[in-house]
Amino acid sequence: MSYFELTTQEREAIGIHDSLIRLAVGIEDVEDLIADLSQALDASGAAPPRAG
Repeated sequence: MSYFELTTQEREAIGIHDSLIRLAVGIEDVEDLIADLSQALDASGAAPPRAG
């Protein structure tokens, strides 16, 4: 199912918000996946969540 064709209201009704990041991974080495994800998040300028 593709959520691309749904309206904003339809997506939000099923819990898919514009801030959602969909991550699909395969059978790559877990350390490679973590490194790739970390690099992508660093490049995005996203701040990690604050603890506490």
